[in-house]
Amino acid sequence: MEEKTVAMIIMAIPIVMFIVLGIVLINGKGSSLIAGYNTMPKEKKEKYDSIALSKFMGKMMFALSFCMLLWIVSIGYESNSLFIIGLALFIGIVLFTIIYINTNNRFKK
Repeated sequence: MEEKTVAMIIMAIPIVMFIVLGIVLINGKGSSLIAGYNTMPKEKKEKYDSIALSKFMGKMMFALSFCMLLWIVSIGYESNSLFIIGLALFIGIVLFTIIYINTNNRFKK
């Protein structure tokens, strides 16, 4: 196989995993897969809206999948600018997610 094809297939594996996880989370399920939430005591978990948190994280997984898709496209078109745009968006979305979740008690009941 060609080197670019192998790289694209390898990059597709985490994208598919993120999309599957996004589907699980967007349906309000899988809150136990969210880091930090799964280690909380039961009393503390009851204070949070796990469905809203799961749906938000599902949307973020889809956004991150799109960013990683830009990485694959950059390999196909041999365009470093697409990779840089995808990477900048990826980092921006991760930072936004961390800040959004940890401010203003957004997911508390």
